[in-house]
Amino acid sequence: MGEAPAFLVDDLQNEPPNGFELKNGTCKTTTTIGDKTYVIGGADDGTLSIEVQIFDRNLGEWFHPTVHGTKPMSCKGHSAVLLKDRILILKKGSKPDDQIWFLEFDTQYVRQLQKNLGTEVVAWSKGVTGNAEKPIVISGPSGVGKGTLISMLMKEFPTMFGFSVSHTTRSPRNMEKDGVHYHFTEKCLMEKEIEDGKFLEFASVHGNLYGTSVEAVEVVADAGKRCILDIDVQGARSVRASSLEAVFIFICPPSMEDLENRLRGRGTETEEQVLKRLRNAEAEIKEGKSYKIFDFILYNDNLEECYERLKKLLGLDGFVAAAPKSEPREIILPMDHSLSKKDDKIIINCIPSDKDSKNLIMLDVSSLKGGAPGRTRGLDFQAISSFSESLTGTNQFS
Repeated sequence: MGEAPAFLVDDLQNEPPNGFELKNGTCKTTTTIGDKTYVIGGADDGTLSIEVQIFDRNLGEWFHPTVHGTKPMSCKGHSAVLLKDRILILKKGSKPDDQIWFLEFDTQYVRQLQKNLGTEVVAWSKGVTGNAEKPIVISGPSGVGKGTLISMLMKEFPTMFGFSVSHTTRSPRNMEKDGVHYHFTEKCLMEKEIEDGKFLEFASVHGNLYGTSVEAVEVVADAGKRCILDIDVQGARSVRASSLEAVFIFICPPSMEDLENRLRGRGTETEEQVLKRLRNAEAEIKEGKSYKIFDFILYNDNLEECYERLKKLLGLDGFVAAAPKSEPREIILPMDHSLSKKDDKIIINCIPSDKDSKNLIMLDVSSLKGGAPGRTRGLDFQAISSFSESLTGTNQFS
């Protein structure tokens, strides 16, 4: 809490419209939601170091919320548009892949953090055009052959699938590289990020933490690939309880006798280890079948047949390699632009522009998915000649 700067108090008392950009040479916008006004911006030096303050209009006091997510980098200004549970931020003078951001104030992720922390929370999420295919969670007991099935999938479709890189708090072993084999991190940092909801699943093994972060899955999607998560049943249960939309597949042996023969045939474990794996397998199979974690159960009684069933389940049977996907479309915004909004469509008026060119961009936010602590996907845009081109006969904007 604190006192509002004089020029800000004057501006706020004048009831500016949402997305209003304050004058006096500042790079700030205000967005009012109920009795709170969110002031987003930086200093008076012509650049925007993205800071967030909240002005309680009833109390006449400032609050500095707890901010989660990766904060946008500095820019030369921004525009703001109020959506249902978040504020759309369009940065000026930034690279095309860094122009669209969202400040969440009432999403499920933010509400849960507010409940846990007992304080005001906001969260940043980067906006991405288009959608990513649902990640695939594959689980099964040790020795069932899930690793072999995944290897076959990766070999046949090398450009289609990718693995998320897990985090661990243990030290790197010989030849292990950070960011390749694991993201090696400090225990206190990983515990904090787990508490902040940045991990889909985690487990403690021999005093060290292992886990899959939301960001690790998002990085695979950013590369245009479908993420595969090879995790145990406990981890799958955690992912199912998270906000991630995924396809959950459990690989089951035809019988415990068959699984025992496979484990013994590997010749890599002691008798004690084999018996322990069999005990764990019984519990995993029971849970995999009865707790409704998984969408599909595949029986690996024959490797080639099971692989064909897996491909069919993923829509890859009879797959013919298509031409390489084109790069994601990007919006290139000029420094000078104005915004209008109607329902789920944002009209960006680029000023100035060539009279003979389309100087309007329609940004469709009707199909947003995801959000903090990952990306906000589902954005779509197109160049248009007039308001009526996107609004089926109406040109009235709020």
